[in-house]
Amino acid sequence: MIHRIGVISDTHDLLRPEVKAELENCEAIIHGGDISSPKILSELSEYAPVYAVRGNNDKEWAEHIPPAGNWELFEKHYYVTHKKKDIPAGIKADVIIFGHTHNYFCEKKGDTLYLNPGSCGPGRFHQPITMAVLTTDDEREGIEGIWVEKIGIAHKKEQPEKGLSGVTVMLVKKVCADVDKGIPADKIASRHRLDPELTRQLVRMYVTHPGVTPEQIMAKIGL
Repeated sequence: MIHRIGVISDTHDLLRPEVKAELENCEAIIHGGDISSPKILSELSEYAPVYAVRGNNDKEWAEHIPPAGNWELFEKHYYVTHKKKDIPAGIKADVIIFGHTHNYFCEKKGDTLYLNPGSCGPGRFHQPITMAVLTTDDEREGIEGIWVEKIGIAHKKEQPEKGLSGVTVMLVKKVCADVDKGIPADKIASRHRLDPELTRQLVRMYVTHPGVTPEQIMAKIGL
């Protein structure tokens, strides 16, 4: 028989709609750690049985979750741990799954398939957002009966730069704090998604009026 297994990792407390859509047709879910909250496991269990390991960001709440797992699913043997360096030497398994790096990796070595599904949690550093789906045939032995589909999820478009209407007292405070740290205006604009010219105006106002408050800066630019 043919079976589908969803393989995810590093969700970091985010279960995307695109991930849920892929899991709807899976008979089991393997999570490679850095779950970050029990809510995620609860949501995943609504789709299929969950086989999860504890990641380095899974703290006290996850003490009952093992750091590594040895599971037999649909006539195939899976070994799962969060970090690749923690895979025991000489371990025998059809599939070895790990996470942690947020980078997708899939390679067959001998009779074993090594798989890092990447991260399908919050996007960071413009790294790809990925997961994997394994299709397995329990009538074919070992990795000859396993097929991997890499699932890529598009980054959401960045929010437009904030103009005058997006300026708040808290935002001005952050701009002033960045100026005090010696951060250039262009980098301040990028950090806070601010219009570059507006950022230069805020910085200039702060630098040329010692002691000015964020409220006074906002008043001077007409807010």
